Amino acid sequence: MAIRNVVKMGDPVLNKKAKKVVDFNEKLHTLLDDMADTMYNEDGVGLAAPQVGILRRAVVVDIGTGLIELINPQIIAQEGEQTDVEGCLSVVDYVAEVTRPNYVKVKAQDRNGKDFEIEGEGLMARAFCHELDHLEGILFVERVEKGDK
Repeated sequence: MAIRNVVKMGDPVLNKKAKKVVDFNEKLHTLLDDMADTMYNEDGVGLAAPQVGILRRAVVVDIGTGLIELINPQIIAQEGEQTDVEGCLSVVDYVAEVTRPNYVKVKAQDRNGKDFEIEGEGLMARAFCHELDHLEGILFVERVEKGDK
């Protein structure tokens, strides 16, 4: 396990779509372990593989309730709406309000390739949406609502 460098906004890797994980092997396990270590070291609540320069569909999240690893995640249901302040480990010294679903259900695989579903509300839903955006090459700054409504 190791701390990896977090890629910062402006690096083109953050704007690329991540590729599906097909090999559930030791290399993936090391990546997930390193991503968790990096997230905790940076005091984040989530980290996506593109944020450490790896274009694979892998995400780690921990909002304080325990580590969740999502491989090849997809949002399969969402409800409601919430607006709150977000920041990002790849976007230094900037936070802004973003509107996200208040509830999401995510279908994913674990580190061994087993399918599962997980639900999240409030901050968990926000974290899932934020990290899954990274897999599509989208930074939260692209979702910030402009002040002139």
